[in-house]
Amino acid sequence: MSLHETQLIRFTPRFRHLQVLRSERLTPNMQRIVVGGDALEGFDSRAPDDHVKLFFPNAEGQFVLPVLTEQGPRYPEGQLPSPARDYTPRLYDADAGELVLDFVLHGDGPATQWAAHAKAGDALVVAGPRGSHVIADDFDAYVLIGDETALPAIARRLEELPEGAVAEVFIEIPEEGDRQPLHSAAQVTVSWFERNGVDAATSTLLEDALVDFEQPDGDAFYWIATESKRARMMRKFVEGHLQVPKDWTHAAGYWKANPNDAE
Repeated sequence: MSLHETQLIRFTPRFRHLQVLRSERLTPNMQRIVVGGDALEGFDSRAPDDHVKLFFPNAEGQFVLPVLTEQGPRYPEGQLPSPARDYTPRLYDADAGELVLDFVLHGDGPATQWAAHAKAGDALVVAGPRGSHVIADDFDAYVLIGDETALPAIARRLEELPEGAVAEVFIEIPEEGDRQPLHSAAQVTVSWFERNGVDAATSTLLEDALVDFEQPDGDAFYWIATESKRARMMRKFVEGHLQVPKDWTHAAGYWKANPNDAE
């Protein structure tokens, strides 16, 4: 009988002052930034959907970072805090001393603006990950569902799946040009869905695909990452309609259409 045991690994938080080594436009809406520096030594990330917190220069061009306390992060009084956002460590190469980060370019937020204009030598502060949630490797299949913000985590998970594993993948992207080559030793079936101008928060392309989804044989783990409300509703559908045990699902809101709304 399969145990399907997951593991939570915790790390000691650390702020790493790094520099941009390279910047590359992967697709019309995805920018790849490679950072490095002596402070990257010892970086650890055990799960494909880990997240690090990136700190960008504030409006004055300075890094004003929080102090971690038992009550949570506290910023210095009277100073403008550095904007911070969560991102997936796409790839860490310890031998090369490089950390790869992929940014979806949308809107005019601090992360998008920084990534769109980043050049070699620019500074970035990376904190975390605080921990890794390692999914069991003994499932018969893995069903991965996400929009473009989840693409870095999906691509990394496929690369880390072993030969003999089975994965069904559903990815929603802004346009056909945002498709990326996905590499894996596993047996993978990928379905791409292009919104072509439809709002990412109200799209139902992934939800419609789930309605007609033929579940894989055996025990399958379902991983979902999209806009927060969409991710929550798809998790309810998977657990309720498809009768998948709660412990065999993970749904994450990678962004919110209305950040000020209460969940």
